[in-house]
Amino acid sequence: MEWLILIILMFALIILRVPIAFALGIISIIGISLNDISLLSNVPRNLFSGVNSFTLVAVPLFILAGEIMARGGISQRLINFSKIIVGPIPGGLALVVIISSVFFAALTGTAIAAAAAIGGMLIPTMLREGYDKGFTTSLIASASTIGPIIPPSIVLILYGVMASVSISDLFIAGILPGVLMALGLMVYSIYIGKKNNYVIKNNKTDIKTFLLSFKDAILALLMPVIIIGGIISGIFTATESGVIAVVYALLIGLFVYREIKIKDIWLILRNSAMTTTGIIFLIGSASVFIWYINFESIPQQLTNLLGFAADNPLLLLLIINIVLLIAGTFIDTISAVTIFTPLFLPMVVSAGVDPVHFGILLSVNLTIGMVTPPLGVCLFVVSSIADQKVPAMFKHLFPQIAILLVVLLVVTYWPALIMMPVEFFSS
Repeated sequence: MEWLILIILMFALIILRVPIAFALGIISIIGISLNDISLLSNVPRNLFSGVNSFTLVAVPLFILAGEIMARGGISQRLINFSKIIVGPIPGGLALVVIISSVFFAALTGTAIAAAAAIGGMLIPTMLREGYDKGFTTSLIASASTIGPIIPPSIVLILYGVMASVSISDLFIAGILPGVLMALGLMVYSIYIGKKNNYVIKNNKTDIKTFLLSFKDAILALLMPVIIIGGIISGIFTATESGVIAVVYALLIGLFVYREIKIKDIWLILRNSAMTTTGIIFLIGSASVFIWYINFESIPQQLTNLLGFAADNPLLLLLIINIVLLIAGTFIDTISAVTIFTPLFLPMVVSAGVDPVHFGILLSVNLTIGMVTPPLGVCLFVVSSIADQKVPAMFKHLFPQIAILLVVLLVVTYWPALIMMPVEFFSS
């Protein structure tokens, strides 16, 4: 079972901080060479075919849209409007963090972008209002995990491409789990707000203030409605929605809010290209890895190794959840999707699990890893913004992770909750 040694070697390389795209490529090339060196001709072929996908065009488009929104004033207006809605409630600013994360998720679909943007804008405000620093930073990190779940989601796009699953179905299925994550964190925030008397000072909530704030934010609020509504209704595809997101954000940033200058466009394009390049190379390497594991029949051999668990969906999903929770602590979400989708998908499908259901389970699980010590990447993003050591977050972080784990259990063992909206919109 040389493939098992190679898989262990791959994770060893990842732990040693070798870029995951290179780790996947190295292991695949070694494995192919040990079988038949002439098969190496498949490497460049699969590297190209893996990224030669119309659907994948959505990835750079949403990354670009996120860059434009961060610079174009859209994010700040969403936060201001959220503050008007929930300001009077105990823990109001904490609720602003969560609602803003939901809005931001519906625009960019990435956890790191949400943590950086919302953290940069709200951490100083929350600290001035007397919020505990550990609670503030941990909540911003935890709320950012909603990003890869609520559509549009780059993680779900990648999973859909790799699993040959409808992106629209995945987007529809991701809405309820994302809302559940938000509601759970909101209940905890209200509890902490009441306990510590966290109330926004000098917060005007009269009708006039609400209408003025709504008017200022209406164009930003319409964007997720247009994107998600268009995809769900079938008016346009996920890729086409990415084009609409870019054009819409650019028009608003340039001509309505006027916070983007022509000279800023080059920097926006450069940053988006740098982020996209890493993701696309990773997808290409993953395609070579998928070819190799299918050539070796590794998914079938894993099924045989698990024995009786492979025929028991409840037990199988429990084992997979544990593996993913551990892996998610030291592998970023996008990389983990490229590794674990080809390994686990054939197994769960043969056990009777719907691939759409598994895609949501996979995404929720791995995003929890982004805030799980010791290597949760969102923790370090927020800690650098707030100049806060990660261990100082633990007091409030662990209850928040517990809430997210409850949502994960619901997603895992109540598939009807995930599939019901999909079936409704498909009928």
